[in-house]
Amino acid sequence: MSFDPSLYIQYGPALLNGFLYTVLSLALANPLAILVGLVIALLQSLSLPPLRWACRSYIHFIRGTPLLIQLFLLYYCGPTVGVRLDALTAGVLGLGANGGAYFAEIFRAGFESIPKGQVEAARMLGLTPWQVLTRVKLPQMLVLITPPSVNQVIIIVKETAILSILTVPELTKAAIRMVGETSAIIEPYVALAAAFWLLVEATSRLGRRLERRVARHL
Repeated sequence: MSFDPSLYIQYGPALLNGFLYTVLSLALANPLAILVGLVIALLQSLSLPPLRWACRSYIHFIRGTPLLIQLFLLYYCGPTVGVRLDALTAGVLGLGANGGAYFAEIFRAGFESIPKGQVEAARMLGLTPWQVLTRVKLPQMLVLITPPSVNQVIIIVKETAILSILTVPELTKAAIRMVGETSAIIEPYVALAAAFWLLVEATSRLGRRLERRVARHL
């Protein structure tokens, strides 16, 4: 079995299109996951037992079931209850909802790391809950949550490969199509591995820059 670089010329446009779909999925899913995680972490901090129970139940369900099953429930079972989503939308929502549960735990740990005395002092000075959050809690917790947050983003990068199951024309789907049409094995998966490595490496480098910037400003 020989390596045929000419296949990259023939399937280059399809691979590039798949790569762009992967980047688009990440650009939509990661902010959604961070937002969902932050909202859940904030809701858990409220003294409302039913709300906290609902948030914990959500986190336990997401963390206790495979992402693939969650995507199937969203995409294939959704129409039975009147929720019809295209493959890309279902994939982005699935990645965002899944990643949100993990980000919620990261944010929760960050909030709990803030000394209660500082929060009480800020309230005694007359700061509103929003000011306490933005001026006291978030600046201090950023140093602690940045490394695990970057790691979670990297996990989401690699999990986009699962979206091919939903027929999203992302990078893995393009590679599988290349395998099916050419019977080549090495070339498609080498391209797939190289592309994901580049995405992960770029995310890691951006994460390290963010860590240094956060550390300098605190």
